[in-house]
Amino acid sequence: MRLWRTIRGAFPTTLTALILALAGGSHPPFLFAERDLSTDLDLHSQKVRAPELDGHSGWLNTDEPLTLKGLRGKIVLLDFWTYGCVNCIHIIPDLKRLEAKYSKELVVIGVHSAKFDNEKETENIRRIILRYGIEHPVVNDADFRIWDSYAVRAWPTQVLIDPDGYVVAQVSGEGKFDYFNTAIGELAARFKKLGKLNESPIELALEKAKVGTLPLAFPGKVLADERSKRLFISDSNHNRIVITDLVGNFIETIGSGSASASDGNYQQASFRQPQGLVLNGDHLFVADTGNHLIRKIDLKRKKVETVAGTGTLEGFNGFGGDALKTSLRSPWDVKIAGRYLYIAMAGSHQIWRLSLDRPYIEPFAGTRWESRKDGPVKEAHFAQPSGLAVIDERLFVADSESNIIREIDLDKEAVHTSVGGDLFSFGDRDGEGDYVRLQHPLAVESYGKSVLIADTYNDKIKILDPEKRSVETLLGTGEEGQAEGGSPTFYEPGGLSVAGQKLYIADTNNHAIRVADLRTLEVSTLMIKGLQPPKPGETTDFAPHSNAIVIEREQFRVTKGRGIKVSIDLDLPQGFHLNPSAPNRIEVNIETDDEGSGKRFSPKDLPYKFELPPLEGWEKQLRIRFTAFYCRKDNTGVCYIKSFEWKVPLEVGESSGPEELELKASTEIAR
Repeated sequence: MRLWRTIRGAFPTTLTALILALAGGSHPPFLFAERDLSTDLDLHSQKVRAPELDGHSGWLNTDEPLTLKGLRGKIVLLDFWTYGCVNCIHIIPDLKRLEAKYSKELVVIGVHSAKFDNEKETENIRRIILRYGIEHPVVNDADFRIWDSYAVRAWPTQVLIDPDGYVVAQVSGEGKFDYFNTAIGELAARFKKLGKLNESPIELALEKAKVGTLPLAFPGKVLADERSKRLFISDSNHNRIVITDLVGNFIETIGSGSASASDGNYQQASFRQPQGLVLNGDHLFVADTGNHLIRKIDLKRKKVETVAGTGTLEGFNGFGGDALKTSLRSPWDVKIAGRYLYIAMAGSHQIWRLSLDRPYIEPFAGTRWESRKDGPVKEAHFAQPSGLAVIDERLFVADSESNIIREIDLDKEAVHTSVGGDLFSFGDRDGEGDYVRLQHPLAVESYGKSVLIADTYNDKIKILDPEKRSVETLLGTGEEGQAEGGSPTFYEPGGLSVAGQKLYIADTNNHAIRVADLRTLEVSTLMIKGLQPPKPGETTDFAPHSNAIVIEREQFRVTKGRGIKVSIDLDLPQGFHLNPSAPNRIEVNIETDDEGSGKRFSPKDLPYKFELPPLEGWEKQLRIRFTAFYCRKDNTGVCYIKSFEWKVPLEVGESSGPEELELKASTEIAR
């Protein structure tokens, strides 16, 4: 993003003075940046104690708040980010590499300091953590208390803290892996030699362990084709493309589900968080966002091939050339106009185009500077364009970070802003021209001469009249949810596509496709019949389960020669049920080789009852593990997974015992 945010509140005087002195006061802060750390560590007069992580609004990926005092002895890397920032997303792989290499020495902490109001909610941050596979602790800095205490000016910014708790480096921007790799290595060696390095792992409680798998996972974009009666869905977090008919009957999936970049047939091919889709005859083009590639799917031959990109951010220079030798940066959407495939290149703040006649790709509009600026395409500025639509010779752009809708005249090669505010002028306001306020719109779609807008962070669908430059709300109340009917609610919708009078909506955070009748404005959720989520691997033994809630029960008396009747039940949140389509399982283990040991059951409803065979004499211990997927009752919204393990001592004897062993637990508190 590389935006210098207006600082809120006063800086800590000492830390600010040090940063501004070293940075010269006119550039992003580089504290000891790109210098020899072995020298810096001796400059005690310049060292500043790292401020504590106070004033937060919640933590994720950990059961309790972390403190720098409690992490003394660890190298700490603070990553200041906001989840709508594509440059912040770009550095996640670098953070993962550092975490893997320095797993004993380093603790990465994400400090989420939100730009948009919608990004301040801890639950929304939790979903982004799941979406991008973030496995380090994240603190919600909704009020910029931590941001201000470190005098941060830009997203992303990283702050390196040594094991004594002093700030060593503060660097803004992406592409800093090599610098931090060297810095952390030198710090680890120095403090290990001093006997002050703590190499014990810290305990985490990952958000992904609390969530199950649905048929769709954060679908990003959708394409409805009225001619073939097919619906194509970017099942982004399952790294695949799903094909159904227009009423939800499952046809097939494209991609193995592996987060990689293989070409080949539908089973061999793989994607990484795919987004935009467009048809050109029997070819489906895909913006393979996480792989920084453009893929082409031959729907007749059922083959996937890469047609643009190198698969890496490295080497990106903003110039065109041979399509397969040119690096791309987070292509987010694709549309065809004339003989070009236009690409919303979110990561470089540009619009690119790929020739459909020869393997050549080039930037078309935007200078790579992130701002709102109209004019000739070679001089215009964009800010994370993420959605495209075509009407006649005009290309409409959802310019997400600027909170505006742009219009490009393809004949005159000129850009102008239709409606909206600017980088820090956002909200929810209908009207005309610059009076309109949107909040991080991710999609646009043509509907006759109008343009439909997914006003993503406002959880609304709006409609733009390009001639009048006017916008009004079409669907949504502005509240997060999944209500249907005439007063529908959405949860960060990211994709739109029209077929006839039906609008298909990729309702990303609801893990669902919604369908709006554009005549009645009634909304329903598309129930996809036959689509299965990727299944977790089957457990082959009764090894300890790190995420299971263990419940110790009192001794249970069993009548010799009589089977054990067991009843299992859960207290579920209101509006949830055990998902019958999910791989729920009950596993039984008895501490001897009795016939009942090793049995498995697949419950579809609760309470679930089963009977174990008769046991012979002597005391034993029964262990029963229940892995449950419980979801919204429509099976399209949020879904959780939890494991419960009951340990029950058994006394087998001649005297009669209770008729039934009742095992019950709460999804919040086991009992």
